[in-house]
Amino acid sequence: MLNIYQKCVLYWPEKRGIYGKVEVLVDNVQECENYTIRNLTLKQGNLSRNVKHYWYTSWPDHKTPVSAQPLLQLMLDVEEDKKATTDRGPIIVHCSAGIGRTGCFIATAIGCHQLREEGAVDALSIVCQLRLDRGGMVQTSEQYEFVHHALNLYESRLSAEAVQ
Repeated sequence: MLNIYQKCVLYWPEKRGIYGKVEVLVDNVQECENYTIRNLTLKQGNLSRNVKHYWYTSWPDHKTPVSAQPLLQLMLDVEEDKKATTDRGPIIVHCSAGIGRTGCFIATAIGCHQLREEGAVDALSIVCQLRLDRGGMVQTSEQYEFVHHALNLYESRLSAEAVQ
């Protein structure tokens, strides 16, 4: 029996869409090598909100990427945009199940923050805490190794910046 189902439904319109009482407008699309950034405006009555939507397109399903560099770049771009905006809404991260790729991104972001602030990181503690918060975060040993790879790469980057 074939297991045929749509893994990722595009829940945003190409230009404009109405979802219940909410109108969604795509104001701008920026195609990057490994992800796409969309500036969206959500309107409901007289209320409107701007949302920056990042879609990481190069993570293979049921695998880990060969390199962590694109994920680090995405994470750094998200952090830079967060600093540059006056709107302090939350960063929302999701994937198909909400635990594998999502867990890797969040664990990497937390670990990079620890490296910047404390000069050291405890990836195991990060993943254990994430799993207490949401069961199954960072689903496989390969994903856990990938988080380590990403943090090692980021630590090397910080060391190189410190030398300069």
